[in-house]
Amino acid sequence: MFEFAWPWVFVLLPLPLLTRLLLPRARPLSSALKVPFYAELSQHGGGSPGNLLNLALLTLIWALLITAAARPQWYGEPISQTSSARDLLVAVDISGSMETPDMLLEGRPAMRIAAVKDVVGDFVERRKGDRLGLVLFGTRAYLQAPLTFDRETVDSLLQEAQIGFAGQGTAIGDAIGLSVKRLTQRPAEQRVLILLTDGANTAGEVSPLKAAELAAQAGVTVYTIGIGAEEMVQPGLLGSRFGARRINPSRDLDSETLQAIADKTGGRYFRAHNPEELAQIYRELDQLEPVEQEAASYRPLKSLYVWPLGAALLLALLWAAAPLPGAATAKLRLARPGNTEPGSTRRQTGPRPASRRQTT
Repeated sequence: MFEFAWPWVFVLLPLPLLTRLLLPRARPLSSALKVPFYAELSQHGGGSPGNLLNLALLTLIWALLITAAARPQWYGEPISQTSSARDLLVAVDISGSMETPDMLLEGRPAMRIAAVKDVVGDFVERRKGDRLGLVLFGTRAYLQAPLTFDRETVDSLLQEAQIGFAGQGTAIGDAIGLSVKRLTQRPAEQRVLILLTDGANTAGEVSPLKAAELAAQAGVTVYTIGIGAEEMVQPGLLGSRFGARRINPSRDLDSETLQAIADKTGGRYFRAHNPEELAQIYRELDQLEPVEQEAASYRPLKSLYVWPLGAALLLALLWAAAPLPGAATAKLRLARPGNTEPGSTRRQTGPRPASRRQTT
């Protein structure tokens, strides 16, 4: 649907005509500038086709400017959007242990944080209609992205996260406490926290179980995910097989505490040994039943003022570049040999004859 946002601006259309009719004419100046070809220009005065075209062009420019000032705009068809009332905070461990290369991405060894970014990034992209937030934690916990519908920004901030930004330790309790603090502003049925880590609580001021009790009191459901392979081959001398041994890179993972946190808050504990299992876990989390809100509709708006404004600018440039009507003709006529202004006398340009002195 086409409409003008400010249609009252069109009352200014007759402003130039009213200015000409109502305001007094300018008084003639005492001093005047003589124009040698004024007589020729006067023959192309009012009523000539050139002046009428000039007036029509200026009128069109003014009308286009008024149209642009009225802000023409186009409203598209109504679009309905049903948004979920769920708020999801994703807490990701970026401690030093997340650099352990015990994951496989596209058949190549990869660090745990790379697998997390790949899988969680896809999860964030699928959460259309949910408010998403991001908490990063190491020795300390930080709110990297507040709750927002802007999934692209949340994913971008996750991809930019680097190991060691929050310290080398693991403050699981502080991460839960910070998330609870941010989620308590929302209705209780909408508070969900997904916490992913590969170790045990080694830093922070709040113990994980105490933070879980606070989360349960606030009505926050916490889903915990433990990531890390059970077996990994550690290279031997100079990276060769000589002296290589198999180790358990997830020996520090505190699965019991993560399970207790999930039990206290009504969530679930998941164990991911590889990126495939991690992706499957997040697909299961996609099945959480959202609390539906009433469908909201909006109409896309497109501003169209640039078109009349651009047309007015183009016509103004053409008007400024066009020659003054009759000026070219007068210039050619005055350039002819022997053509002088009426009433003027021709000045003699040749050498003056020398006067003879009379001699007696």
